[in-house]
Amino acid sequence: MTLQESQTAGGATVPEPVPLMGCPYKADPYPLYERMRETGPVHRVLFPSGVQAWLVTGYEAAHAALNDDRLGKNHDRGNDRWRARASIMPEPQHSQLQVHLLHQDPPEHTRMRRFVTDAFTPRRIEGLRPRFQELADALVDELPGTGPADLVAGFAAHFPFQVLAEVIGLPPELAARFDRDWGKVVQPVGPTDPGRPVYEARLHGLQSYIAEVVAHKRDHWEDDLLSRLVVARDRRELSQEELDSMIFQLLVAGQEPVTNQITTALVTLFRHPEELVRLRDNPELMPRAVDELLRYDSAFELTTWRFFDKDSDLHGREIPAGDSVIISLCAANRDPRRFSDPDTLDLERSPNPHLAFGHGIHFCPGAALARAELQIALRTLLDRLPGLHLAVDDGELDWTPAVLGRGTTRLPVGYDQRL
Repeated sequence: MTLQESQTAGGATVPEPVPLMGCPYKADPYPLYERMRETGPVHRVLFPSGVQAWLVTGYEAAHAALNDDRLGKNHDRGNDRWRARASIMPEPQHSQLQVHLLHQDPPEHTRMRRFVTDAFTPRRIEGLRPRFQELADALVDELPGTGPADLVAGFAAHFPFQVLAEVIGLPPELAARFDRDWGKVVQPVGPTDPGRPVYEARLHGLQSYIAEVVAHKRDHWEDDLLSRLVVARDRRELSQEELDSMIFQLLVAGQEPVTNQITTALVTLFRHPEELVRLRDNPELMPRAVDELLRYDSAFELTTWRFFDKDSDLHGREIPAGDSVIISLCAANRDPRRFSDPDTLDLERSPNPHLAFGHGIHFCPGAALARAELQIALRTLLDRLPGLHLAVDDGELDWTPAVLGRGTTRLPVGYDQRL
């Protein structure tokens, strides 16, 4: 086995590096993931930015990698080859927003994570469900009386952020001024790309907004997550860069994946109309159905970077120190060695140990919130928009160009009436 190809015992190969780019791949990556899993759990891949990485695809290998303490998240571990391209990667590597939880290892990760977990406990989220329902209903009230409508612009782009603002204590006047376009700072733009000035303007706009949030919370303390983070900074329990980065992570990673997951879940149901009707008519299925929709097509397609600090073996592949290792959660969640009939949508699947929220110390702290949001969003849309269906051909959907995530930029739908 070489760096140029991975090979099964039967002789089939997948040329490497495997390009993870292009419209066909973004629309449906699962056939490629299946071929990669069949030839081995670890492959050299190429991203649109030109960065090469090692991708983990099988469930067992993914689960092990997510819990492998040899693999660190801090970008200081990256080697010169990775660093030569890292300046054009999605996250603002050279701004003060890079030291959030997704880039930290213990003990820093342990210290920082303890500030956010209480805000997202299942008990607290359950207590907020009535408020979340009010927000969902208010958005549906604004949709046209009959279709067509774009459920991204009319619902999915707003509901998760409104919910997030309630959970973290972002005041309404500041929440109303958040520009969703700022979230595109997590999409790759190279230094010579004509779109670089727009990218930098987004980054500076987001940084200024975060500074305003911090100043507001310092002057108007309340018993909420944002206020507690600002107090932690003032007590020197967090650095300024850590504070800004954690707010950045909350504002972007805390809402955009749920926006995308609403769209992937609805597209899946539109492709399985009998299951859509079944879910609409049997609301008790919703908790298991949401977990199955998360497994079947996760909005968080790939994890962020991990690095070995020395040359290491990873399931038979020798990984140089400082090379980036990424785990495909979507590929792991369709592994037939872990899930029976993995390409079949089974709304009553149980058990369902999917990895859509990751695993180990970096398991998503907002998992309970995301599940509640998805349950409320789907229940509300199915109940209040009878006859809900996709209003364009499936092939006309525009999938987001984000490297790590899946979702549609628009979701044109039709329905009989708005109840």
